[in-house]
Amino acid sequence: MPTNEHLAVELIGRADHGRVATSMRALPFLVCVRHIVLAGRVLLRLHRGWGYHRACVGSVVAYGSDNLGRPGPGGNLWSAQIVGRCEAIEPTAAQIALFGPAPGRVDGEPFDPVYLRIEPQLGTVHFMDDHTMDDRSMNDHSVEGLSMDDRPVPVAGTPLRSRP
Repeated sequence: MPTNEHLAVELIGRADHGRVATSMRALPFLVCVRHIVLAGRVLLRLHRGWGYHRACVGSVVAYGSDNLGRPGPGGNLWSAQIVGRCEAIEPTAAQIALFGPAPGRVDGEPFDPVYLRIEPQLGTVHFMDDHTMDDRSMNDHSVEGLSMDDRPVPVAGTPLRSRP
């Protein structure tokens, strides 16, 4: 299982939406949100009316995205997750524009955006295709031109390892 927050962030940046996971009142939850990737950080836009942002801000959250249901060239599927501290932000007009059009309504009420930023500390990537990791080395596994050879040192400063 390849693991690397830089590769995870790269892959997350190739999707428009993902899921943020944390807990609220001791219960876990997932919520689908729009995201963009800027300077190695993941910026989220979600609906303030849900109140989920209050549980995320100041907490360590998990965030994931994938291309399941829309495979890449050669039918390769991937799933990427990051874990990091989440903070509220006030994006610039240019950053807001990168998110694209906002939904008009969410759950029947007008969409009221709130913006968050995740600073990745850990990352995990899963590849799903017709090959097993026994069929090739991890260094041979690439996703749309991104080679596993291009693995920089993790943000946290300690290398992440693959599980057997």
